[in-house]
Amino acid sequence: MKKKIGMLLIASVVLLTACGGNKEKEANKDNKNVKQEINVVSSGELSTLDSAFYTDVNSSDMIGQTTEGLYRLNEKGQPELAMAKEEPKVSQDGLVYTFKIREEAKWSNGDAVKASDFVTSFKNVVDPKYGSTSSNQMDIFKNGRSIREGSKTLDEFGVVAKDDQTLELTLEYPIPYLAQVLVGTPFMPKNTTFVKEKGSNYGTTAENFVGNGPFLIKGWNGTNDTWQLEKNPEYWDAKNVKLDKINVQVVKEVATSVQLFEAGDVDYITLADSYAQQYRDSEQATFVPKAMVGYLSPNHKREVTGNVNVRKAFLQAIDKEQFAKDILGDGSIGLNGFIPENFAKDPKSGEDFRKENGDMITFDKKEAKKTWEVAKKELGKDKIELELLSADTGAAKKTIEFVQGQLEQNLPGLKINLKSMPLQNRLDLQNKGEFDLVFGTWTPDYADPINFLEFYDSKSGLNTAKYENTSYDKGLNEARFYLANEPEKRWEKLRDLEKTLVKEDAAVLPLYQGAVGYLKSDRLEGIQVFPFGRTVSYRLAYVK
Repeated sequence: MKKKIGMLLIASVVLLTACGGNKEKEANKDNKNVKQEINVVSSGELSTLDSAFYTDVNSSDMIGQTTEGLYRLNEKGQPELAMAKEEPKVSQDGLVYTFKIREEAKWSNGDAVKASDFVTSFKNVVDPKYGSTSSNQMDIFKNGRSIREGSKTLDEFGVVAKDDQTLELTLEYPIPYLAQVLVGTPFMPKNTTFVKEKGSNYGTTAENFVGNGPFLIKGWNGTNDTWQLEKNPEYWDAKNVKLDKINVQVVKEVATSVQLFEAGDVDYITLADSYAQQYRDSEQATFVPKAMVGYLSPNHKREVTGNVNVRKAFLQAIDKEQFAKDILGDGSIGLNGFIPENFAKDPKSGEDFRKENGDMITFDKKEAKKTWEVAKKELGKDKIELELLSADTGAAKKTIEFVQGQLEQNLPGLKINLKSMPLQNRLDLQNKGEFDLVFGTWTPDYADPINFLEFYDSKSGLNTAKYENTSYDKGLNEARFYLANEPEKRWEKLRDLEKTLVKEDAAVLPLYQGAVGYLKSDRLEGIQVFPFGRTVSYRLAYVK
């Protein structure tokens, strides 16, 4: 059946099922004569299994295969109960949620999953001494922001274990979409005893990790490019997990992935650039729009990239539509804002955020040169040389090569040097502030614009660009706290914040909104590919 790209509601999920299902197929799902083992490709290496430290989708995906939070996503992409055995009791003011943990839930080493395991994990994320780049995600809980900023202690955190089975979450403000948030990777639990035993080594290798999800991870030593996922016999819902083994290998070049797929050596790969175009009409190909944004992050602490006119000239000098169409070719689109299309809607009118807020800074070669001349005059420079970093995946390399060509062609006197490296090395340099420009991607954990906008909160661990704007920070706090029960005013504030971030300050340089194109073997069914958050789940997959 020919599959074509179509924009989906962000709450949806693609669950592949074969056409013309019948009794024979249903029988095959439980046919013990069929070897339930598949081979898949990851487009990037695994950097960590610590849910507090992940910053990339590939690591988030593996954490999602091996751990499970209070909720998981069902076959329709909606949150359903997981570690929580029933829906929580909610206080009248909507601030206190009391969850009961499943008695049958166990860690892969046989330990019972306890409420304290969520407290341990959430405290790791919020604790400034732990150093999580996702610490701002804990701002939703009472005193979360104050703790990560150092004005309050962990003892005052609104996450408490009342007993082994009772977890109490106290929020800073009502969140009607809390279940969606709690599906996110930073909200996965950790085995408290195991974490204390491993200390700083936790999550650095398969041996230094235990999970409570559908699969175990085996054979990952922290740096190698192959590992295995095996069915977890201790998983509370193991009876509904069909796959026994998933062999994962990292392949950064799409051409190599395609060759492996065509040879029948792998069952699932992602597509990009010309290969996405080549397989557009293939029955084995599917294209799913994503809320993922590809962007350039300029270092605001360096002289050149700290200049607002330099940053605006960069945005004006890059033909984003051409890049999305001719270079990526996987259904991605050029993006002139930081919030993607078909992601969030006006609570009053139902209008899409991106359409309602319009384009921020668009491609315009003439205006780019004018802005660039102003920037050079302000800097007192006629020749400027900068370095652009990226991960060493094929897609990342193609992106920075295109950006280099556009900037050097359209901005006289500019030289861009490219530097590609393994993802973890790139992240290390970012965290140290040792970069001029860096290419990265961001995929939100839940469908609200603030999940993008808070990326550039001056106190966010993800804000490696060191963008600082006190009025922007104040606006974020208003949207988080004071306007939580006034959805229309909050919406207007979010729109204003994006204009400040991109149109006025060019603090981030959006390039495109991504899509997931992938090839799946005919024998593989039930794989879930998500339009936001983690990319893929094998929990419901099976070999027919």
